[in-house]
Amino acid sequence: MADATPDYSAAGFLSEVPDPLRYAGGPFDTFEVTGIVANLLKPGDRILDVGCGTGSFSRILLDHCNVDVIGIEPDRARAEVAISRGLKVYIGFLTSELIEEIGKVDVVLLADVLEHVASPYALLVKSCEALRPGGSVIISVPNVAHWSIRTNLLLGHFDYRESGIMDATHLRWFTRKTLISFVSSAGFEVTDYAGSAGILVPDIETRWPFRWMPVDLRRRFLRSASLRWPTLFACQHVVRAEMK
Repeated sequence: MADATPDYSAAGFLSEVPDPLRYAGGPFDTFEVTGIVANLLKPGDRILDVGCGTGSFSRILLDHCNVDVIGIEPDRARAEVAISRGLKVYIGFLTSELIEEIGKVDVVLLADVLEHVASPYALLVKSCEALRPGGSVIISVPNVAHWSIRTNLLLGHFDYRESGIMDATHLRWFTRKTLISFVSSAGFEVTDYAGSAGILVPDIETRWPFRWMPVDLRRRFLRSASLRWPTLFACQHVVRAEMK
């Protein structure tokens, strides 16, 4: 099915289908997924961005990393925005036929994708077909053990939202431990790990004690905390893995 969206998964959890372009932008920041992934790439890498969305991430990599990026996106509205940003994008899903057409790549990027699919294992294994010898996958997923989610659970809340860690289209949930175990089960060896600071988590400004902190102090604290205690403060887990 070449024109599809995971957003239907939110039915019943939100009052309306979420905006397909809600993740249409994002800054380049060394403490967020954009900067973490950029630091894992080499100039000249050929990257396959699976589930590239509106292309904001691909555009950042093109602008900052001297790499070649090809996108795949099943949602037509998002893909058209990505194409308008000057990206080469295939509308559809990762298949053997599409991999043969695209050719081998150095990196398969699965940035905030695995949590949206019913069978993330099948997608990860399929990614192997696209890799050149010595290639790697780079994965980011939300951290379900983030302090904000833990606090909500203590209060008896598990409320879905339009975006963020509790995005209502998420079907799978990961901690750092379960992500590494999951990736290893698919025949990969994790070689790098980092956690994102999540400075732009939607409700961070309204939560105690951050709502009383000056913006600069809050940013410094979250960046430091995500490095020192990633299982608790990382908004997203990011790993690079190579075939064993």
